[in-house]
Amino acid sequence: MAQEIIPLNNSGSNRRYCRIISEKSDENPSPISLIGVQGTSEEENNAFLYMAQHFRQKGLPVPEVVAVSDDKMCYLQEDLGDLSLFDYIVAGRKTGVFSEEEKQVLRRTMRALARFQIKGAENFDFTKCYPQPEFNLRSVLWDLNYFKYCFLKATGLDFQEDKLEDEFDRLATILLQTNQTSFMYRDFQSRNVMLHDENGQLVPYFIDFQGGRKGPVYYDVASFLWQAKANYSEELRQELIEEYLDELQRLMPIDRKEFRHTLRHFVLFRTMQVLGAYGFRGYFEKKPHFLQSIPFAIENLRQMLHSASKDYPYLVEVLHKMTEMKQFKEVNIRKPLVVKIYSFSYKKGIPADDSGNGGGFVFDCRAVNNPGKYERYNFMTGMDEPVIRFIEDDGEMLKFLEAAYQLVDASVKRYIERGFRNLMVCFGCTGGQHRSVYAAEKMAEHLNEKYGVEIQLIHREQDMERELPAKNVSEKEGGL
Repeated sequence: MAQEIIPLNNSGSNRRYCRIISEKSDENPSPISLIGVQGTSEEENNAFLYMAQHFRQKGLPVPEVVAVSDDKMCYLQEDLGDLSLFDYIVAGRKTGVFSEEEKQVLRRTMRALARFQIKGAENFDFTKCYPQPEFNLRSVLWDLNYFKYCFLKATGLDFQEDKLEDEFDRLATILLQTNQTSFMYRDFQSRNVMLHDENGQLVPYFIDFQGGRKGPVYYDVASFLWQAKANYSEELRQELIEEYLDELQRLMPIDRKEFRHTLRHFVLFRTMQVLGAYGFRGYFEKKPHFLQSIPFAIENLRQMLHSASKDYPYLVEVLHKMTEMKQFKEVNIRKPLVVKIYSFSYKKGIPADDSGNGGGFVFDCRAVNNPGKYERYNFMTGMDEPVIRFIEDDGEMLKFLEAAYQLVDASVKRYIERGFRNLMVCFGCTGGQHRSVYAAEKMAEHLNEKYGVEIQLIHREQDMERELPAKNVSEKEGGL
């Protein structure tokens, strides 16, 4: 008997999801949690149910289906929790700098993808796929025209349709020359990867694979690494491609140089397909999530066109004009600057920079009159009112900070203009308790108020952290 039913977000899907939690009883002292799914297509449900069973038998990481309704329109599956890969790497996506922990899970995911594609295709009945059993000419042209009619034409850009169709045909020919024997997930992206804690390790599990079919391995790599909002750097993409190829080579013979060459064509194709989907879901179905993703996909395309294949000169010309259109050119999707501000004790060393940029400003507050030499302030910090009064009445710190503001302001303004994502500012004193804490607090408030940047404030020796969220700041003197 269900004790609680919690509706879940269905993102762009037409399926409905909920979490079903059972009642406690003497027989079941711990409640059981399952995910309930109601589909809108019996054929699509049948495809998912067949695939889920097949992949489980192959030992691949997918949720177990535990019950199916008689009409096949509803089913219950294992609850893998709420942590998707997309959510787990949120800090990296926001800043463009991924931690080692985030990278490790991404590497694990790429290795799992290679196994999923190759092992999942073994003894797989591709006639069970829906709506297409394989990646073929019809499905390629379907996606290219999806882009043309649902996105490109919606922009109002004038183009010669016959010339564009000629290059669509050329692209389709190149895509279909590849090996077509693996399982192609088709919508492989970080939102469709759930992370499940198993013995202290986050294991990637794959969901929403019901649109899969027989096809080339390149498509899923392009889908994942060029996902619109993932914000992977080119360096990280190349690292993850190597990780993927290492695993793939254990499963089948590959030519790494050929793989990278062919992958470029799939990246172009997948980006257009994604824009078609965003156009349909956003412009026509009015779903805000997809509209918000368009600028990120356009930026991916803009970067891609710098080294676009010469096989499609007219297509590249059209795409370049499209990315330069006013409605896209004026959208700034550069990731916001995050300023990390520390207070610290010199006795314990200068804080390390975990962004990988090597550090930033370090200001020495020890020349400023020290409240710590007075016993009455021993159990207070630079955030306590009596210490604040002492520091401000003395006046030395205020002059010190005015000079620090001028130096840091100049860098913050230039960092924002140039699209940099991380800046570190440290204030040190003898004990990391009074002067450095006060200075760090004031610098955080100053930058957040003047520039609206996100501040991560860390008082290291006090074991205290807080965040000042980014906010909109109107253009004003000294601002942006």
